[in-house]
Amino acid sequence: MAAMTLAEGLVVLPMGLLAGALAGLLGIGGGLIFAPLLLWMGLTPHQALATSTFAIVPTAIGGSFTHWRSRSLPLQPGLVIGLTAFATALIFSRLGGLVAGWHLLALQALLYLVLAGSIRADREASPTSDGQEPSPWGLSAVGAVAGLSGGLLGLGGGLLMVPLMVSGLSMPIRQAIRLSTLAVACSASAASLQFLQEGRGLASMGVLLGGVAAVSAQWTASRLDRVRPGMLAWLLRLLALVLAIDSGRRAIALALPLN
Repeated sequence: MAAMTLAEGLVVLPMGLLAGALAGLLGIGGGLIFAPLLLWMGLTPHQALATSTFAIVPTAIGGSFTHWRSRSLPLQPGLVIGLTAFATALIFSRLGGLVAGWHLLALQALLYLVLAGSIRADREASPTSDGQEPSPWGLSAVGAVAGLSGGLLGLGGGLLMVPLMVSGLSMPIRQAIRLSTLAVACSASAASLQFLQEGRGLASMGVLLGGVAAVSAQWTASRLDRVRPGMLAWLLRLLALVLAIDSGRRAIALALPLN
């Protein structure tokens, strides 16, 4: 891949800031923005998903650090979901190279469509908000989802994890977002180690993009408590729908090339 042009740089900077802002606010890691951007820049699906993973690492670490510094990130649930995400991402990152590019994009589109109709914000007054910690087994299952998403699809998995924790574990949406951000950081770090070993993706471009995103991720993460749960759910739902359409379009273009 040739060096980034000025025009591409002018697009990458604001898109990186946008991805970081959404990552810090919604716990999604930023891969939902990074992957389509990198595909637009000419990378193959496998390159784009791997490079997106590199970019997710500094983005999610920036958001997680902000939550940790404000003492709003619970230690034990964070360790459970983070370690599970790291371990499963190592496993699934070995499988991504065996799947056709259009299959990866089609899986993304299917996941986004399912999530667009399942995201809820009606658990804010749930039992877990009164100090009861969620089940370690439930958190481990959610962490495994992050590992699968990060290792196989090059996504942080936040758009999957947040609805699962809100609906499945009766967790307040803001707490789900904080734990999701940490799990994303762990799964993306593990997958990045595998991608570096395989020489897949462009690490320097990913780190540059993620570094830009990390700035805005910290800013929005520090303001999470100011946003109403209903607005957070609405943003997640809208983002899932838009990305389902985009991934589906790209999958069809790869599966049925026009000659």
